[in-house]
Amino acid sequence: MAAMPPVLFRVSLALSCFLLCSEPALVGGIPTTLEGPFPPVTVPLDKSFRGNAVDLPDTDRRVQRTVSGFEPEQISVSLSSNYNSVWISWITGEFQIGDNIAPLDPNSVGSVVSYGVSSSGWSHQATGYSLIYNQLYPFEGLKNYTSGIIHHVRLKGLKPNTLYYYQCGDPSIAMSDIYYFRTMPVTGLRSYPSRVAVVGDLGLTYNTTSTVDHMLSNHPDLVLLVGDVSYADLYLTNGTGADCYSCSFPQTPIHETYQPQWDYWGRFMQPLVSKVPIMVIEGNHEIEKQAENQTFVAYSSRFAFPSKESGSSSTFYYSFNAGGIHFLMLGAYISYDKSSDQYRWLEKDLSKVDREVTPWLVATWHPPWYSTYTAHYREAECMRVAMEDLLYSYGVDVVFNGHVHAYERSNRVYNYTLDPCGPVHITVGDGGNREKMAITHADEPGNCPDPSTTPDKYMGGFCAFNFTSGPATGKFCWDRQPEYSAYRESSFGHGIFEVKNETHALWTWHRNQDLYKYAGDVIYIVRQPDKCPIKGKRNI
Repeated sequence: MAAMPPVLFRVSLALSCFLLCSEPALVGGIPTTLEGPFPPVTVPLDKSFRGNAVDLPDTDRRVQRTVSGFEPEQISVSLSSNYNSVWISWITGEFQIGDNIAPLDPNSVGSVVSYGVSSSGWSHQATGYSLIYNQLYPFEGLKNYTSGIIHHVRLKGLKPNTLYYYQCGDPSIAMSDIYYFRTMPVTGLRSYPSRVAVVGDLGLTYNTTSTVDHMLSNHPDLVLLVGDVSYADLYLTNGTGADCYSCSFPQTPIHETYQPQWDYWGRFMQPLVSKVPIMVIEGNHEIEKQAENQTFVAYSSRFAFPSKESGSSSTFYYSFNAGGIHFLMLGAYISYDKSSDQYRWLEKDLSKVDREVTPWLVATWHPPWYSTYTAHYREAECMRVAMEDLLYSYGVDVVFNGHVHAYERSNRVYNYTLDPCGPVHITVGDGGNREKMAITHADEPGNCPDPSTTPDKYMGGFCAFNFTSGPATGKFCWDRQPEYSAYRESSFGHGIFEVKNETHALWTWHRNQDLYKYAGDVIYIVRQPDKCPIKGKRNI
């Protein structure tokens, strides 16, 4: 029998020890954040593996429409704010694209889900609502789009950690095949989903297919997609695409999109997300400006969000529980300053978190605050300035971001300073999209960007000034890998977050080019509530 790879052996040994040893500090050969901060590590670029960053063609069977009439397709599950409720979403009817489109009537097809704990008969039925959306361009020659009928149905009164079977559709027209999902564990101190997959900037390339295959092999209970979904905005309305829109199409009167790419993405993802809940937050590629300055219409229409259930008035930010984890899904492309609706909502949401019930507090949004790559360097600085104090004061444990097309994990950090009570920031914007991989680092000679080029073009504002303390004092960039950056590598992949108890969580990052069970980066993230007490707000 072939020998087990060393990393696999250490992971297996550590997990066995964690479950069997009486001392939780005994985690085998896997490092823990208690041993940090760690010296910065940069993995050299592997030029032999660039993957296949080409979108699947519309002739690929995985993106083609396989239903007829008003049979359901693009079926997905997402969570409500707690374990006892989920959303089922799907689409019926065909989209239209061209000069003369006639939107479907969303009231012409019912939104019904029949479900129960047995696949041989249904004990419950729920109804929901339906809608269509349009992507319209007020310029001659551009093709307009109208979607199929999008359905969202909320199931309530569910039992925790229970397998449910379901069918969706309109019983008088057509119902789907039978699918299933498992609810989250009960909200509590010792109750956690086994595995949470975290991925960003996914797209629909052959690299994407590798990432999703890897995720499936890790059997996640939940998928977090931290922005940039279909990359429909890398296309003209006639379906012509490019790796860089502004480079290839600099003269278009508006940033066009090819909305059928969303339908292709929904079909490709259905085998995963019809069974495993997916929670999405917006990225910059969801902006998709159209007539009357409307933005984010596809994003806000196609997914169901627990906004109302979590007290939010927006699809751009919301929260939910998954066992003993409270997730904050924050919006980087809507106002976030201290006078904004989002900030006030966040204050209220954090004030209601009981760390005796949900000890883990995880935050996600799209653009990272602590990335050392040249691409998007300090782009979200205004968001950091506005929100970091609040998140730190409530003891956020981990932050997940995308946007930068590479992988990076920080040491515990607050305000660019190593801090044992700061969160670990993890960038996983390497899901597989067709834009180029981020390779250069801002701390390398000649790679520090001009500060005037760094602010986010959509949100505006300028907050990224030269550092006023530490080794980079008086500079806009460090001259070496910053001490808060623990590990960085340019490669496609995804991460798995496994909370073991109220203080220990295992984080593993999997590279697409490796064996499915091989970990490119692995660490135990350890909470220290005794040393970092949460009493509403910390003194900052």
